[in-house]
Amino acid sequence: MKKVWGNTKGLKAAPLRRLENLYRRRIPPALLVTPDMAREMAALSYDIQRQIAVLIDRAGRIAYVLVGDAQQIFIPELAEYRAFPGRLRGVRCVHTHIKDEPLDPDDLTDLALLRLDLMATIAIGAAGQPLSVHWAHILPGAEPPQMPYQVRERLQPHDLDIGCQDLVLALEREMGQLQARSAAAAGSERALLVSVTTAPRKIALDSLAELTELCRSADIEVQDTVLQLRKQIDPRTLMGSGKLKELAIRALQSGVSLIIFDQNLNPSQIKTITDQIELKVIDRTQLILDIFAQRASSKEGKLQVELAQLKYLLPRLVTKNTAMSRLTGGIGGRGPGETKLEINRRRVRDRINNLEKALLNVQKHRRQQRRRREQKGVPVISIIGYTNAGKSTLLNTLTQSRVLAESRLFATLDPSSRRLRFPRDMEVIITDTVGFIRDLPKDLVVAFRATLEALEGADLLLHVIDLANPRHGEQIRAVEKILEELSLNRIAQVRALNKMDLLPADSVAQLAQKLDGVPICARDQASLTPLIERMAHIIEALPQDPIVP
Repeated sequence: MKKVWGNTKGLKAAPLRRLENLYRRRIPPALLVTPDMAREMAALSYDIQRQIAVLIDRAGRIAYVLVGDAQQIFIPELAEYRAFPGRLRGVRCVHTHIKDEPLDPDDLTDLALLRLDLMATIAIGAAGQPLSVHWAHILPGAEPPQMPYQVRERLQPHDLDIGCQDLVLALEREMGQLQARSAAAAGSERALLVSVTTAPRKIALDSLAELTELCRSADIEVQDTVLQLRKQIDPRTLMGSGKLKELAIRALQSGVSLIIFDQNLNPSQIKTITDQIELKVIDRTQLILDIFAQRASSKEGKLQVELAQLKYLLPRLVTKNTAMSRLTGGIGGRGPGETKLEINRRRVRDRINNLEKALLNVQKHRRQQRRRREQKGVPVISIIGYTNAGKSTLLNTLTQSRVLAESRLFATLDPSSRRLRFPRDMEVIITDTVGFIRDLPKDLVVAFRATLEALEGADLLLHVIDLANPRHGEQIRAVEKILEELSLNRIAQVRALNKMDLLPADSVAQLAQKLDGVPICARDQASLTPLIERMAHIIEALPQDPIVP
């Protein structure tokens, strides 16, 4: 006999047998539940003074029998019944209310969050008889402030033919059509961005704006944003269980396929959140890793991205569950691929060790390249800066080359080097590097050490700053913090204040004096002369190492 789930403690043998016997029932396709079963459930619930529920699949079989307390019932994780995008769960819930009460907010929340086929309650009279059946279903296409469900007119316990199967299939067809139209219109995944923070509102809004830019870089359409300022972060769910339910309903109303948290989620938080939200949930780090996975083109870049992803995902590979399944594939799951993410932890560790060895060889090769350059006495200038500050554009203009330059975050991932001839026949090598970002994931810094170590051999760092960005001060501090962490702040530095053409001349002059930088427009060759002269002056003043024959 199948298991009776929930609060069975203290029940005698006779009621338990009656509960177990509910599994033997079969419900015709047109009926919400049979009148006979409604009477049996009402009488049994009245006798034990606890709510009871059955989950009925589309074949009319009883999938689960549940027992709650006098006020509520808890639906367990339905691992074998997945609610895919544009689809319902495949089971409906019919349960009892000990008093003559309609559907309560918890019932409707469960209906919406779990995407059940239907939700129904049997109201019980004073003698334990069923008085009426209240029911509701998902409402496809509902937009705020309209709730994503519809409560229907209550039914009499002897008349429960609602054309159940046809109704559920019609709802599902409508949901599928809406999703298909939405996907065709958007052409990409649609996301709800969430920030739960103790930081001041301005800082939180700036961070959300940057997360929006990251989404644009990953070809994700941002449908809505949610900001919650808290005095203290909830260690389990970040935002609290009540707010999490509200978030799930808002996501359902918005028709999104993805929820992205601006904060980094630990493994237990991801599990708790995905247990309550039937959508893919990722955090800021995973989004950045996904962008890197899209952009990596060289063998070295791909190795570094895969290493960072596997290190991020290793602690989240506790078990193969629905949360892990939603992490794989598409946004947040590009790179190693689903087959590598669902292998056991020992094999993941082995793969990490192999990648680290491969990257050690890359580092060795880079050191040899640097030694050869040093022997030739050719100075090296490395372009650094916040992502999307205009580094690749500046490299192209300085060297008349065609390195990929796009107005999006992390457009450059694999470093590029070009030769540049300064005045007075001075030749240098100038290198473009991956952009920095606030709170750059530690695993990413470790994985990209082979790339970032190229900065160690630089004679001069050319720090490109997006002067037109209102957050340029914070971006400067973020770059300098990373330089300090990498022990690169000892290297001489020149600040190139890019996008001077977007600001008034007097503002540019003030900022140039304040930041001790050279104003430029990276697209305009004529504006680069003062910058070239300053770089040449610094390079000439550097101590010259003897050339090894």
